[in-house]
Amino acid sequence: MSHRTVDLPPLTGLSRAVRELRYHEASRQVLAIVLIAFFALVSRPTFELLLIGAPPILAGMGLRVYASGFILKNEQLATYGPYALVRHPLYTGNILIISGFSIISAAWWSAMLALLFFWFYYPTAIEYEDRKLKRLFSADWENWSTRIPALIPTFSNLTAIRQGSWSFGKSSRQNGEPIIVIFVLLWFAYVAWHLP
Repeated sequence: MSHRTVDLPPLTGLSRAVRELRYHEASRQVLAIVLIAFFALVSRPTFELLLIGAPPILAGMGLRVYASGFILKNEQLATYGPYALVRHPLYTGNILIISGFSIISAAWWSAMLALLFFWFYYPTAIEYEDRKLKRLFSADWENWSTRIPALIPTFSNLTAIRQGSWSFGKSSRQNGEPIIVIFVLLWFAYVAWHLP
């Protein structure tokens, strides 16, 4: 049993194996990377689809870079910047990036595959993160989480977005965002290069 499921009711057999896989962070991260590359490799890009898919990809990358510059994982509850609008902006950014590549791929089944991936991994990832943050930051987390949605931003708290300070060091050295940005941009360039 992983540390992510130790507090949950015990399961056995196939139910336990599926739950363990759903909570396995490395599997989620690796599959997200694989999906981006796979969608790019099988794509039959058109200029129109590239124009439609580019905004969510760019928005997702921007959101990830912005969000990662506010967090000190397990040390401080981030409630400013994008965390004033959504509790899990890194997940929102991932969903936007993968959705953009799904659009660009021009394969009808890519949307189904992306939705299956989101459904399988993100509810459990959110549940675990919320449970962990509640344990670490108790009352502060309760106050923040009751006002801020998990994945879809609310814009009722826009004044708090200007509070706090973004740090390039946090985004790059502590959270490794430049690597993700380079990876995504290389696959986007690959697709653009293969336009007819």
